Parts: sequence; structure tokens; C-alpha cells
Amino acid sequence: MLSRAVVWIAGGIAIAAFGLHRNAERFDPGGVARGPGAHWDSVWFLEIARDGYERAEDAAFFPLYPLLLKATGSSVVGGVLVSLACFAGALALLHALVALDFGARVARLTVLLVAVFPAATFFSAVYSEALFLLLSVAAVYAARVDRWALAGVAAGLATATRSAGVVLLVPLALLWWSSERRPRDAAWLAAVPLALAAFCAYLALAGADGLGPFRAQESWGRAMTWPLGGIAEGAGAAWEGVREIVSGEPRTWPVYDTAWLDVALFATVLCGLVAVAGALRRLPAAYSLYAVAALALPLTFPAEGQPLMSLPRFLAVLWPLHLWLALVLVERARARLAVVAVSVVGLALVSGEVSTWGWVA
Repeated sequence: MLSRAVVWIAGGIAIAAFGLHRNAERFDPGGVARGPGAHWDSVWFLEIARDGYERAEDAAFFPLYPLLLKATGSSVVGGVLVSLACFAGALALLHALVALDFGARVARLTVLLVAVFPAATFFSAVYSEALFLLLSVAAVYAARVDRWALAGVAAGLATATRSAGVVLLVPLALLWWSSERRPRDAAWLAAVPLALAAFCAYLALAGADGLGPFRAQESWGRAMTWPLGGIAEGAGAAWEGVREIVSGEPRTWPVYDTAWLDVALFATVLCGLVAVAGALRRLPAAYSLYAVAALALPLTFPAEGQPLMSLPRFLAVLWPLHLWLALVLVERARARLAVVAVSVVGLALVSGEVSTWGWVA
């Protein structure tokens, strides 16, 4: 867990040196989420844990993580501890899963690459990333070892954590198809749509919009398109960013200059596409097609003003892409060292930026 030391030290140094950005007062006037591990979406999770689903926008945040926050007192400390525990469990399960097919050496490197990925700072924050990573890996691992009841339950809980949980039907269905194809095993996959239906039913019974999970993206300025359309919009935003950098006339959306960030986000999606192409060549179909579907989901709903918003967080939990990179680097010592070093620097920079309420993802 040395990667967490990088996150906390970098965050603490940034806060001590620069203080908090004005975004903190603007988006968290009540001071709910301050300090390393609490920022941006942390406010929403903490307020939902405390007050329930009161606003239409709340439905974008699925209920399992807020429920765990509520069980730990709806506090920043409790949320960070939940995330840290989930992250530790996720890395242990990921090592076990990768070792089944690729051996312990690749498994260790995959775990390292996930832990030092620049957006891995969110795994120890009051965010649902660590919980989702734990449950998504648990679902695939359970299916891989023919424990279908556990696979279904884990996938259902992942769906209760984030909307992307529905994409777990892709690897689980493919793993089932390559197994003995027993109908009773496939029946456990119904836990995924049932979890989504249960969330909708809860919202309706609570007097909120029962279709809120499907409509919430509109509240956040996301509109449906084709994945290639999302990439094209991201390319357009990056081009505008380059023009603004050259001209020295930056725009401000939604909080400050995003020109450099739009360029970085497009570079990130290009790296993600390269990794997906590599995964399709070297990984089992269940793993690679899961990555394809999971990456296509955010690209299908680009955000107005910043089409690739939050993409680094979405890539952080896509462990098949980290597995592909581990396979590429495992026999290349110098390249491996360079990639890990660059990732650690990126992790420190991102941790410092988000800890001071700078906008990254």
C-alpha cells in the first residue's frame, strides 16, 4: 500500500503549500468534504448518506456506497476507511484472478500498475471506485472458478454501486458460455437487472423519480450518442484546448481553465483505445470485451462542455487494460521501470491537484 502513502503525502503537501481552491467554497459551502480523500463527488456521497435521495441529480450516485458510509457514521474518515479496505481486497482478488491464467509475476505487476495509475488517488477517497473495483473483480473471479452464486451476488452489488455494473453481464455471460453452460448458473446473472430494478423501486417508493437512474445523466449535462461520437467530441474539445493555449485566451468551464485538461483527457482516451486494441489481441474474450463495453459506456454519454469528463476514473477500474500493459512490460525491465516511475509522478500530481479541489476527473 505504498501507493497510498504517495497519495496522502502529495495531498497533504499540496494543501499546506497552496491551500484549497475557491472551488471548495463554491461546491461545498457547508465544508462537508475537505482535505485529502474528500472533494468533489465526496460531497454528494456524504449528503446522500446523511439525507437520502432528495434531488434529481442524486440518482446518478447508486446506493451501496452511501449505505456503507451511513453505516460508518456518514463521515469522511469512515468513507476513507471503507475505500481503503475495499481497495486492499480488490488488489488481493485481482492478484488471484490474474495468477490463474498468467502467473504470479504478471499478477504482481498488474496490481502495481493499478495501484500507481494516476487516477488511483480516487481509490482512497470518499468515492465509489474502490468498492466497484472490488465487486467487479470479485464477480469475474467467482465466475472464473465456477462459483456462480457468488459471481451473481457480486455483480448485483457492483450494479448497486455504479451504473457501469450492468456491463459485467458481458464477461460473466462469456465465461458462462465457455463453462458447462448450466441454466442454474446463468440464472444468477439475473442479479444484475434485479439490483437496478431494486434501486428504481426504492426511489419510486421514496417519492422520487423511479426512472431517475436512467434520467440522471441528463441532469449532469450528458447526452447519448455513439461511442465514436464521444471520441469525436473529445477530439474537438482537445483541438479547442490547443487553440486556447496558443492564443492565451482560455475559457472557464465549469470552474476554471480547462484547455490543458481537455488535451490531457483526449490523450487519455487515445491511450485507452490502444490498450483496448492490445487487450483484444492478448486477453481472453471475457476480459477484453468487458473492457470494450466498459469504455464504450462513458464515451456514449459525453458531457456538455467537457465531453471526456471523468474518463481517468473510469479507466482506473478497468483492470483488463492494466493486465494488458503488464503483459507488455513484464519482460521489459527498463520500460517497466519508466512506466511505473511516470505513473507514480502522475499519481502524486493528480493527488495534489484533487486534494486542493482542483478539477481532474
